[in-house]
Amino acid sequence: MTIDLMTIDLMTIDLLTTTLPVMESFYTLQGEGFHQGRAAYFIRLGGCDVGCFWCDVKDSWDAAKHPKLTIDSLVATAKQTPAEIVVVTGGEPLMHDLNTLTGALQSAGLKTHIETSGSSPLSGDWDWICLSPKKFKAPLPETLPVADELKVVIYNKSDFDWAETYAAQVSPGCKLYLQPEWTKASFITPSIIDYIKANPRWELSLQLHKYINVP
Repeated sequence: MTIDLMTIDLMTIDLLTTTLPVMESFYTLQGEGFHQGRAAYFIRLGGCDVGCFWCDVKDSWDAAKHPKLTIDSLVATAKQTPAEIVVVTGGEPLMHDLNTLTGALQSAGLKTHIETSGSSPLSGDWDWICLSPKKFKAPLPETLPVADELKVVIYNKSDFDWAETYAAQVSPGCKLYLQPEWTKASFITPSIIDYIKANPRWELSLQLHKYINVP
């Protein structure tokens, strides 16, 4: 039997859209933002080209380090839990085409949420988009108006003005959150509290999962 080059190309495309590099997946509580405290199944994809120096999951950056799992297996594992929400995160998940993944998750009756810097083109059908822009690689303009939640990590006081530049570009209904960078939380959180009191359209996001010691 002979297989022509077009067939090989189609097989390669199918493989790329039905498998994804997965660093880890787990059932836990959402620790941040609008859905904080809700049960959710997390899929953390490998691969990131943003490179935040304070990132707490640097092991996710190299996609080649992580096994490629089929979308069918990811959906099946999520369905073994009582989860109603699946959060796709990274790394930077939008480095991958997520159309097939979100379609399969929604067909299985699951809500699809994403946590992204917005630095890569948007793919997938999402019930909730959490946009967390980073200075290291700016979000694409197309992502800003469709974000349901803008979550800005505050590392120093100059980040407040930077956060406002993005708040001016999201939709009027987008939820706005300021979150202290974990290693500087004791120093920067009082400034965030003061800022929110003066600018009450913002809300505080804390990394609850780190305080209660869950993934």
